[in-house]
Amino acid sequence: MTTTVPPATGEPGSAESGEAAGYRWRWAALFVILGAEIMDLIDAMVTNIAAPHIRAELGGSAGVIQWLGAAYMLAMATGLLTGGRLGDIYGRRRMFLVGAAGFTLGSLLCGLAQSPEILVGARVFQGLFAAVMIPQGLGMIREMFSPKEMATAFGLFGPVMGLASVGGPILAGWLIDADYFGSGWRMIFLINLPVGLLAFAAGLRFLPESRSPHPLRLDLLGVALASAAGLLVVFPLVQGREHDWPAWAFVMIAASAAVFGLFGWYQSRRAATGRDPLVVPSLFRKRAFNGGLVTGMVFFAGMSGFMLVFNLYTQIGLGYSPLKAGLAGVPWSVGMIFGFGLAQPLLKFGRRCFQAGTIIMMAGAAGVWFTLHLEGLGVTPWQLTPALVVTGLGMGLLMAPFFDLVLAGVEDHESGSASGTLTAVQQLGNAFGVALLGTVFFDLLGVRPTGASFENAMETTLWVVVGMLALTFVVSFLLPRRAREDQPSAH
Repeated sequence: MTTTVPPATGEPGSAESGEAAGYRWRWAALFVILGAEIMDLIDAMVTNIAAPHIRAELGGSAGVIQWLGAAYMLAMATGLLTGGRLGDIYGRRRMFLVGAAGFTLGSLLCGLAQSPEILVGARVFQGLFAAVMIPQGLGMIREMFSPKEMATAFGLFGPVMGLASVGGPILAGWLIDADYFGSGWRMIFLINLPVGLLAFAAGLRFLPESRSPHPLRLDLLGVALASAAGLLVVFPLVQGREHDWPAWAFVMIAASAAVFGLFGWYQSRRAATGRDPLVVPSLFRKRAFNGGLVTGMVFFAGMSGFMLVFNLYTQIGLGYSPLKAGLAGVPWSVGMIFGFGLAQPLLKFGRRCFQAGTIIMMAGAAGVWFTLHLEGLGVTPWQLTPALVVTGLGMGLLMAPFFDLVLAGVEDHESGSASGTLTAVQQLGNAFGVALLGTVFFDLLGVRPTGASFENAMETTLWVVVGMLALTFVVSFLLPRRAREDQPSAH
């Protein structure tokens, strides 16, 4: 493995020119990588807050609201399948910089969009370059740090996720309400320009160049098949409702299953002929891994869909401003941060920790339903706080052991493919959830929504979320009881 270290900043022979300087640039590089993670995490959720304002200005159907999130997540899901390989082949720092530049350009295109179609296309552009940028950072961390330091480095990802989940909706709401320079919702994308340029400049200065001595070859046909399969299920879920569920919607969903099957056959064929598959076929013969994919798909679909619907309900149904809607979701994020912390001494219980989190989440979601049912359209953020904290607490307990549990039954030579596949399925689940639960919500809302229809749509959607969590609990019995003690971090 070849790694080029940026020059030390101290004078030759000084304390700054040796180990201390190397220590400093490693941690500077880590903060560049974390900054990119924050950009990605925030951009994945800001359209949940901005969607009503975007639609009001640009027009389009209700499906546009779903596509603003689903397009980004679907593009990232398929891009992640090959993003890491690009770094292995062409250099991780180089591809990080390409990803950061493309992501920043995509943000500019989003901010300047004059139609919903152009904005959705720009979101796809953003998602593809995020999928190029993010995997490079994880690869560089594994090379820069010793095993002891790596645990500390990866340990920072939890607080970063918490910071993004708390700050992202608040930042989006504040920028929209502030309406700087008359930009309205556009500022949620334009703010990425200075941040992206700073990430690019800091990446040039601090990130090491590295690549794999034996990189896997690209599988563009595999990426195309996976992309087509994902689109064939998300597109009819979003657009089918608006066309009164025509036959082609169900044909596309059935075709999605066939294309996923074709993708699996092609991966096996590619491996059998000595070429590099996107996904190691032997993974699909492991019950724990398959169970993890199903569990992850159902869980992340339920959560991403609920976040979209909750933000739409608070703004369109309850009349909250964007900033107030962002603040209303903070208890969920705070609960999740506490859940992550509480889970650390409980990780030794493995699957039981995961299942306890699922039950607590179900109780929290049911509590949100009860609060809305009791208070109706007059509900306040303070009244929603207890149930949202419980929901977030369960989510933290659930997510903390999830990735390591799924990867517990994976062999060492399969771990790279398994980790990449699991992350891609997470994003695909997010896109699927936005499409599915958004469709349930808008379908129940009707063409001319009333207060009663808003209440009915939100309460029914919550019961769907509870059902998805119950299914998550059942499927979780396919997971191993515990993660391997010698397993590296799954981040």
